[in-house]
Amino acid sequence: MKTQVAIIGSGPAGLLLGALLHQAGIDNVIIEQRSQDYVLARIRAGVLEQGTVSMLDALGLGTRMHAEGLVHDGIELAFGGARHRIDLYGLTAQASGVGQRVMVYGQTEVTRDLMQARATHQLPTIYQADAVTLHEFDGNKPQVTWVRDGVTQTLQCDYIAGCDGFHGVARETVQSRIQVFERVYPFGWLGVLSDTPPVSHELIYANHTRGFALCSMRSHTRSRYYIQCALEDRVEQWSDQAFWDELRRRLDPEAAENLVVGPSIEKSIAPLRSFVAEPMRFGRLFLAGDAAHIVPPTGAKGLNLAASDVRYLAHALIAHYRDRTDQGLNDYSAKALRRVWKAVRFSWWMTSMMHRFPDTGTFGQRVQEAELDYLVQSRPAAMALAENYVGLPFEDDALK
Repeated sequence: MKTQVAIIGSGPAGLLLGALLHQAGIDNVIIEQRSQDYVLARIRAGVLEQGTVSMLDALGLGTRMHAEGLVHDGIELAFGGARHRIDLYGLTAQASGVGQRVMVYGQTEVTRDLMQARATHQLPTIYQADAVTLHEFDGNKPQVTWVRDGVTQTLQCDYIAGCDGFHGVARETVQSRIQVFERVYPFGWLGVLSDTPPVSHELIYANHTRGFALCSMRSHTRSRYYIQCALEDRVEQWSDQAFWDELRRRLDPEAAENLVVGPSIEKSIAPLRSFVAEPMRFGRLFLAGDAAHIVPPTGAKGLNLAASDVRYLAHALIAHYRDRTDQGLNDYSAKALRRVWKAVRFSWWMTSMMHRFPDTGTFGQRVQEAELDYLVQSRPAAMALAENYVGLPFEDDALK
């Protein structure tokens, strides 16, 4: 088999890259170690930046997203027993002249839309590929091999895009050549998905002496809630009733009163970490998405950073094939990492401001409360939060 770009991983990063390349007439094959059903079953976040929404629209994939997604013009910060709204649209309009929003649309649904588009165009995706191995990417003739039904298959390509996540083969293959920057946070998020109406029409981020809480949603009838928990906690320790009781304690009185509870349809605990691998290019192998970086979900940046990476990479590959210039490929790692580190900083800041740390103490809690009070009282501070939350602008690499 031969192709121009081999994409490892069929999550949203790999699928989005494949769609962008296909739109530009560049052949690509996606190789995925898991089954299609497994990929679709993964529950992930779902707050899309304006730039991510625009990318999906440009691919003609926005119909269901706009029909079912929830457009949010703001978020709410809860502390000291009260809620304070951050007007994302109004603040970004004041800062840049163009108001921006976010879209609540589950990552699973983004993946489903991208998979359907790929199937419609009959583009090759190989699922349940065992023993995926990357070869010769430091030279001019990269190859990817895998085993299917006991037979070794080989794909020859010009470039390899590693979009297969933190535990994937792409990052593992170059592990000895990367510099790792990491921060592991001393707590996790216990999350519950329930078929109950959201407690608020916008997300609520709550700072409380008992710990952080987040009220989110997937639709008008499905809610996603999180509470900060200890790393050693196990899901089995938390009954539905215990979760709802603890969440209610951390919310302001109005939200606690309006909270509608019900049986959980999914419950999980996720540790929080910040992770960056540098560089993101190794010869003809490029890392993108979670293969290169992970951020805590507090700032809603994970999926959006993956989209940012593949946007830069797609533009670079299109320039290579169309314009015969490799400047974009040469700049990819540095350009992507500039945006990554800004998102890492924002996610770290939001996490540090909203969570209760083991060594925070009463002094640290008062500092957090003062920072939050300053944030909601200072328009420039609120504008900075809004600008980062809706997504910083891309570097100007528009194709001519």
